[in-house]
Amino acid sequence: MATVSIQARGNTHVGRVRSSNQDSYLCDDKRFLYVVADGMGGHAGGEIASSLAVLNIRNYVDRNLPEILKTELHHPDSRVSLVLADAINHASEKIYERGLEEPVLKGMGTTATTVRIVDSTAYCSHVGDSRLYLIRCGYIYQVSTDHSLVSEQIRAGLITKEEAEKHHLRNVITRSVGYQENEDVDTYAVNLEDGDLLVICSDGLHGKISDRQLADLANQYRSLGVDHLIAAANSAGGDDNISVIITDIKIS
Repeated sequence: MATVSIQARGNTHVGRVRSSNQDSYLCDDKRFLYVVADGMGGHAGGEIASSLAVLNIRNYVDRNLPEILKTELHHPDSRVSLVLADAINHASEKIYERGLEEPVLKGMGTTATTVRIVDSTAYCSHVGDSRLYLIRCGYIYQVSTDHSLVSEQIRAGLITKEEAEKHHLRNVITRSVGYQENEDVDTYAVNLEDGDLLVICSDGLHGKISDRQLADLANQYRSLGVDHLIAAANSAGGDDNISVIITDIKIS
């Protein structure tokens, strides 16, 4: 069986414009678990929603995934992916309930992009417009699909990607964690190869720099590229919170 080693690093930054950071992230090499959440719903609401998402996703995965990994020798995609999808909906329920308990927080929500690496496969569950990228042999691939108004219009052929970058509704998302008790969760499974990089980031990064610039910096600095990417987003305006995790995959 192949031996997989992971060197990961994550960081978050308030940016140059916002007064508070509504992003949260988890970069946990012991759990092989990585999460980026970008909150929304006002100053307090966004911070609370994203932090609740990270906490409850981690706790749910801790409670439910180990038994599957013990009993399922080959870790079928469907079982692991189901746990990760359920983890996001567990978090959604907790955030929604918190909003009912504190009316000032009602309507808060967050994106959530979660990756759990098992052997040489990266499993992802995803809601919102934070992103998971795969960088392989210098090429960058967007694994996740943005749940945003402009992305839906691009897919429908109504606007171009270039028009979307300047669209006045480009920050409107069509799915969020916590706005309701349950949400449709996308799941993905990526078979990893030696030298792969996985990048998880909020739109404060991918909304400010190009995919090519992102790939170039990640390829150059590997997991140490996190701070270089944040600096690049700030140099491009830094008008949103910026969160990024880079996982550097070695397989022997």
